[in-house]
Amino acid sequence: MENKTLENNLQITDEVVGTGAEAKARDVVSVNYVGTLLDGKKFDSSYDRNQPFSFVLGTGQVIKGWDEGVAGMKIGGKRKLIIPPALAYGDQNIGDGLIPANSTLIFEVELLGIQLQ
Repeated sequence: MENKTLENNLQITDEVVGTGAEAKARDVVSVNYVGTLLDGKKFDSSYDRNQPFSFVLGTGQVIKGWDEGVAGMKIGGKRKLIIPPALAYGDQNIGDGLIPANSTLIFEVELLGIQLQ
């Protein structure tokens, strides 16, 4: 597993390096994910909905930690992202306390597909 911490304190661990195409800015990417707080409490999961999540990479449709953390993944890859509050929701309280203000978030992300733009 490759670990790296970026200057903005985003921590990226490649748990599985994919073998497919590489995700780049403006690609529409499809992912499955589980999001937890540092204490392990799950706050979101695409698996629970049986539906992958798609977004345009690098355009601000998602939190900054996702835009930066998913970029460079290859299809079939699995990556753990530890996202500091500044790259997540900052001092906002999300979902009536589901994600408390100033929370560090942990996401396990699997890249399922890319639509090139």
